[in-house]
Amino acid sequence: MSGFTAILRREIRLGLAGGGEVLTLLLFFIIVGAIVPFAVGPDKVLLARIAPGIVWIAAFLSMLLGLERLFRPDHNDGTMALYRLADLPLSAVMAAKLLGNWLTSALPLILASPFLALILAMDMDTYWRTLLSLLLGTPALAAFGTFGAAITVAIARGGLLAPILIAPLCVPVLIFGVGAIAPQGGPDQAQAALLFVAALSLISVSLSPFAAALAIGWGEE
Repeated sequence: MSGFTAILRREIRLGLAGGGEVLTLLLFFIIVGAIVPFAVGPDKVLLARIAPGIVWIAAFLSMLLGLERLFRPDHNDGTMALYRLADLPLSAVMAAKLLGNWLTSALPLILASPFLALILAMDMDTYWRTLLSLLLGTPALAAFGTFGAAITVAIARGGLLAPILIAPLCVPVLIFGVGAIAPQGGPDQAQAALLFVAALSLISVSLSPFAAALAIGWGEE
């Protein structure tokens, strides 16, 4: 077993341990969507129009809940110091943690999206666009979250600071993610928005492990 695979399996095992954290993310994701109909009323047309934005905001806020556990336990118990001494490059360790974060934070939300689609009165076409948009866009949210958590790991109460730091980076993902679901200018605009979301995910996933490794290196010194 390679070092990367071992770290990835460890991250998944820790993320799923007890099931409590994943269940919290799922419940928060669904509750955010369930509250909105009470706020805007039973107008199904209005709900269907604002549903894409609600889904993306719920996904973004839910993924923020898991940032504190990404590096903090490893920093406190000395595991991160051992990672720095391992043969595996620290950037590869960060990539494994990023992938583990996506699998335990974003993927459960995507699998739970049908429940939110029912609550928000989505039609099937909108739901499939929502599913594709989340699949392509949530890796960028996970990448920015990994970077933000790495920057603040050595700071007291850094879990409160990380969401503030990464929120501006995530705004373009939310804009294009919603645009891919509910385009204002027709199918061509939806396709362009989807390509932008995919490009943001590719760039952020490619660069964030190196940026996170630098942040961890500075924080541990």
